[in-house]
Amino acid sequence: MSLRVSSAFAALALAASVTVAPTAFAKPTSGASAVKMIDTDNDSTVDMKEIEAVASATFDRLEKDADGTLDAKELKGRLSKAGVRQADPDNDGTLDKKEYLAAVAERFKAADPDNDGTLDAKELNSKAGKALLALIK
Repeated sequence: MSLRVSSAFAALALAASVTVAPTAFAKPTSGASAVKMIDTDNDSTVDMKEIEAVASATFDRLEKDADGTLDAKELKGRLSKAGVRQADPDNDGTLDKKEYLAAVAERFKAADPDNDGTLDAKELNSKAGKALLALIK
């Protein structure tokens, strides 16, 4: 196999892994790079469906003890204690996936001041956008 073909397969495999399983952010991300990582339909914005896919994968990655919830230790500071209380309507001190995704949706809405249902790089660079990215990184 030539180096060119081998490189093409490696690039294809990398592209497939990004499309099939949204990648998690290794470090704080700018709005523009976040859009590139999350925007599966390549429209230069991210919608709730795209954010929810990444958030769901993030929840699954963080949920280490297989109890179906995230506790403060598993959340690793993504939400403050007050944020956990706000996102935890059953007051059990943990967030199940539904509660976690509701918190993500709330942050998405806060980062979408024009209420168009999408976030661009500028909106993701806002304080509310950065709060959203912190939750799904």
